[in-house]
Amino acid sequence: MCRLGRIPDLADRHVIITGGSSGIGLALVRRVCGLGAKVSVVALDDEDLARLRASPPPGRHPLHLAPADVADREQAYAAIASCLERHGPADVLVTCAGVVHPGYFEELPDAVFERDMAIDYLGTLWCIRGVLPGMLERSSGTIVCISSFAGLVGVFGMGAYCPPKYAVRGLCETLRVELKPRGIHVAGVYPTDVDTPGLAAELPQHPPEQDAMQGKIRPISPEVVVDAILDGIARRRKRIYPGRWTFLLARLA
Repeated sequence: MCRLGRIPDLADRHVIITGGSSGIGLALVRRVCGLGAKVSVVALDDEDLARLRASPPPGRHPLHLAPADVADREQAYAAIASCLERHGPADVLVTCAGVVHPGYFEELPDAVFERDMAIDYLGTLWCIRGVLPGMLERSSGTIVCISSFAGLVGVFGMGAYCPPKYAVRGLCETLRVELKPRGIHVAGVYPTDVDTPGLAAELPQHPPEQDAMQGKIRPISPEVVVDAILDGIARRRKRIYPGRWTFLLARLA
């Protein structure tokens, strides 16, 4: 559970945020720009990125934008290389890029399962591999991956979403054990529903059983997740649970 009050010193530190043009990622971009960080955004070259390019948040350093589909390994590697060239070695990587396609398991097309795994899991993996050599060289760095409460427990209607989020959780746990002795902090983030444009697009696709099971849990704001991420970085937490409900549900899971 996030305890408010701790903010990491990110002034002049290079923070790379994937999926930083909307939702949680955009809220995080705005916050860390305000903290004086050198911020790089890796995101799809779409309308959201165009809006961010046209109206970047105020900050001490110019915002660097690296358009890419992180599901494509070569695009992900090239985007990370662009970030490192612009702002230097990465001090923090936060992987926010993700998609969700709810529906009955037997009705979802094969391509949905492939796309969800490619973006949510492999997109996370490629970006970590892009920044890791520099972090290992300096024996320093923080990697934060957005998983989900659906990476802790199975959720009705999320047959395409839960598996990659479980994979992200497993990746975080494995890398934490492997990289902690080498000076690198790794954390997973496990929010419930977050009030973002992505959630608004997702809700009409929910099977009715899913709505009945989740309907009483109110979405949390992206800012609550950002508060928890920053607190988790400052406290070097291995698991970050934004909001009181998330913490309690995680304990039950």
